Amino acid sequence: MAALLLELPPPPFLNCNHHQFLSSSKTSLRLHNFPSKTPPPPPPPTFTPTTTSCFLSTVTSSSISKEEKEKEPHSTAVASTNAPDEGSQQDRRKVVQIAWEKLVRWSRSWRSKNNKTDLLERTNKVVVLGGGSFGTAMAAHVAYRKSSLEVQMLLRDPLLCQSINENHCNCKYFPEHKLPDNVIATTDAKAALLDADFCLHAVPVQFSSSFLEGIAEYVDPGLPFISLSKGLELNTLRMMSQIIPQALGNPYQPFVLLSGPSFALELMNKLPTAMVVASKDKKLAHATQQLLASSHLRISTSRDVTGVEIAGALKNVLAIAAGIVEGMNLGNNSMAALVAQGCSEIRWLATKMGAKPSTITGLSGTGDIMLTCFVNLSRNRTVGVRLGSGEKLDDILSSMNQVAEGVSTAGAVIALAQKYNVKMPVLTAVARIIDNELTPKKAVLELMSLPQVEEV
Repeated sequence: MAALLLELPPPPFLNCNHHQFLSSSKTSLRLHNFPSKTPPPPPPPTFTPTTTSCFLSTVTSSSISKEEKEKEPHSTAVASTNAPDEGSQQDRRKVVQIAWEKLVRWSRSWRSKNNKTDLLERTNKVVVLGGGSFGTAMAAHVAYRKSSLEVQMLLRDPLLCQSINENHCNCKYFPEHKLPDNVIATTDAKAALLDADFCLHAVPVQFSSSFLEGIAEYVDPGLPFISLSKGLELNTLRMMSQIIPQALGNPYQPFVLLSGPSFALELMNKLPTAMVVASKDKKLAHATQQLLASSHLRISTSRDVTGVEIAGALKNVLAIAAGIVEGMNLGNNSMAALVAQGCSEIRWLATKMGAKPSTITGLSGTGDIMLTCFVNLSRNRTVGVRLGSGEKLDDILSSMNQVAEGVSTAGAVIALAQKYNVKMPVLTAVARIIDNELTPKKAVLELMSLPQVEEV
């Protein structure tokens, strides 16, 4: 129908001047200068198939009956205005297509030049310290990268070792997932560390120092340590980049930090994930990237070790706060406000400690914060939800089979903030709630009563 209308000759008044047409029409609609006494309403105008927008614009919507609106066909003006829109849409699609093709070409070109597999080929043995959920997931991930690679998990629980070696399953954390055959568990530190090419450290932060001191004599001084642990040591305020070399008695122990938004269960299910490896040694960061990157795990590199570590530690405390808001049913507005404030507090402290602001807004900062604060799989968020619902902290922790690092990290975070003279209202409130010195309800009232200040 639209095509037919386009072929019809234009009506004689199509190009008329709008105001001239109004003044010359004998059937004027009298839109101006109504007399003081309202005359009878004029009969509604009739419309023909050649009616155009030029005429329609002079008629108020109230003067057109519902039936006439339904019967009115599309005008040639409407049909003609559709053509440029379609052309513009095609142009936009072309621009998007060209942009995507450029991206794909760049990706292929980069991979052809940087697709190095020699490191993985040279790697024969990887040891994983700890048998928790994330340590197990990373052990399985590395083992799947190369079937001939020997992956040894150093554990303290002989029953868990037996389960892994006999059933190829970590029955405690992943009872429904089978581990690769090249994953072996042991309680023998000397055998596990012998001739290892890389070491993945997955022991919780608060137990790391004593654990490492116990195996230090078997650690090669040149063995690269890839830390998977997030948090701050409670009494010393040390981060893992400080704990590992000091506990091993080697200030030059090669160190890499792995962090980012990642749940162990989704890694086990090989769902798309992106993480960051941070090291002051650029070559070591790239080597770790080659070891871990796969079709479902993207690995970016960074030299901002402080920023990645602080973001990874503090986001656990913020997740507890987010859980408290959820448990108290305070709504989405308060959740968004709280997490935004928490992100600012993390940035204030991190930058005071020398971190880059871009790290805090990146994958290992904002990315990890969003995952931990908003998703039910988060252990720290779960602690917060239960606290907000009225449960006691001791009851919550005794019912969990995994460590929520944010609980022990909260006090250390506040001590660190005082050291660098940074005010952190939200994270301080969490520490007070954990110490049982403030109820969640009282904390909310106190936070909402803070001075109204300029956002920074």
